[in-house]
Amino acid sequence: MSAPCDASPSEQTTHTQILKSTLLVGASSVVGVAFSIIRNKAVALMLGPEGIGLMGLYSALADMAQNLAGMGVQSSGVRQIAEAAGTNDDETIARTALVLSRTALVLGAVGALLLLLLAVPLSGLTFGNHQQAGGVALLSLAVALRIVSGGQMALLQGLRRISDLAIVNVAAAFAGTVITIPLIYLFGLRGIVPSLITVAIVTGLVSWHFRRRVQLPSIGIPPPLFGQESRRLLKLGLVFMASGLLTFGAAYANRLIVLHAEGIASAGFYQAAWAIGGLYAGIVLQAMGTDFYPRLTAVSGNNAECNRLVNEQVQMSLLLAGPGVVATLTFAPFVLHILYSHAFDGATDLLRWICLGMMLRIVAWPMGYIVIAKEAQATFFWTEVAATVVHVGLAFVLVPYFGAAGAGMAFLGLYIWHGVLIYFIVRRMSGFRWSRENAGIAPVFILACALVFLATQALSLWQSTATGSAVLLLTGLYSLRKLVRLVPHSSLPSPLKVLIARFA
Repeated sequence: MSAPCDASPSEQTTHTQILKSTLLVGASSVVGVAFSIIRNKAVALMLGPEGIGLMGLYSALADMAQNLAGMGVQSSGVRQIAEAAGTNDDETIARTALVLSRTALVLGAVGALLLLLLAVPLSGLTFGNHQQAGGVALLSLAVALRIVSGGQMALLQGLRRISDLAIVNVAAAFAGTVITIPLIYLFGLRGIVPSLITVAIVTGLVSWHFRRRVQLPSIGIPPPLFGQESRRLLKLGLVFMASGLLTFGAAYANRLIVLHAEGIASAGFYQAAWAIGGLYAGIVLQAMGTDFYPRLTAVSGNNAECNRLVNEQVQMSLLLAGPGVVATLTFAPFVLHILYSHAFDGATDLLRWICLGMMLRIVAWPMGYIVIAKEAQATFFWTEVAATVVHVGLAFVLVPYFGAAGAGMAFLGLYIWHGVLIYFIVRRMSGFRWSRENAGIAPVFILACALVFLATQALSLWQSTATGSAVLLLTGLYSLRKLVRLVPHSSLPSPLKVLIARFA
């Protein structure tokens, strides 16, 4: 027998849509995570914490260069494509897509050239020497390919071709594993940059394949109109670029703070803890960005509808990601041993602090999309500036006293600050209020995480694991029962129906 569904028909539709997109993106993410686990385990065994730290620094440098050179066109492109798709005019969509692809191509070439020219000073700034300048120069190819493929993926996301995006992500994860392991085995540390280039090549080819499958009319565009459309794309993109640059810059700065304060091994701890801490929550947040952003953009002019969608997204995100965060808190040392090695025991406390921050991030992120959807560019920019200052400032103060764990404390402090700030901003912007359901659900998971964290600090390993396991069981059943009442029984996957028959 199916459980009663408490949500209204329109809410059921939204909850079902969120669940389906989360499961689809989540399934591809799980596959990607499986490949990532294999890849990280192999690299950790072959290179140790130092190798993981070096790979993290190269990845952070590539992310920051891509964001700076890409000028935010992937994110602004999603919005422009979603807006064009709302007109149901194929020519408008085709024109927007053409401007997006040409702009991404030019930016990719310029970005590669700049990174090539700045390879020597960037190597000195990042690694403290010029020995990695050749690797930084080679990284320019990966950056160019990432920007071009980002334009192609923006089209797919704006048109909400979620299954195509899922395949692209799986292909990139597969390539990243089957190529990286042999390269690291054969060349050691020198294989890190070629592995990043290989992933970028595969992602570019697969995204190009699916881009070609989008049936749009072949049209020309006069230079004046192209200039007008590209300026609009870049104007919004600059705000996204600044935001991404601040985010990646904060991650880059925090790695450097840990590196200089604690050494390359602690930088490896930071990389490992960050990858695991965002693992499960990242699946939900990625699904949010993939499907939720275009949907919210379409109703951004209607405050009531906008606020309803955000509350529903928060609700589903907490129910889907909350138990995963509790599980990561509980089994942190075991997860580090399995995914990396015993050499990463020093990352345990750092990972737990990051988990606490991730729980607050799940609550805060959907609210932030209101600012983006409404194109409140100045507000968006300054909130990101404030977040970066708080994040890096806290890390700068805490890492010297608490070691690598201080970087996790800084992440928690960031989302305490950012969650409060963004709530009051969107409250003034759209009249946003927490729904009664979220006012009850959010404290349950926040208190559950706090309880498990305190247990890990005050009790022995096995006592805290037993306590966390009990809390995990209770929060898992709580989420399951809530989901049953939000989503029609017929829309649930078969495994969930089996669980419902037993526990709901």
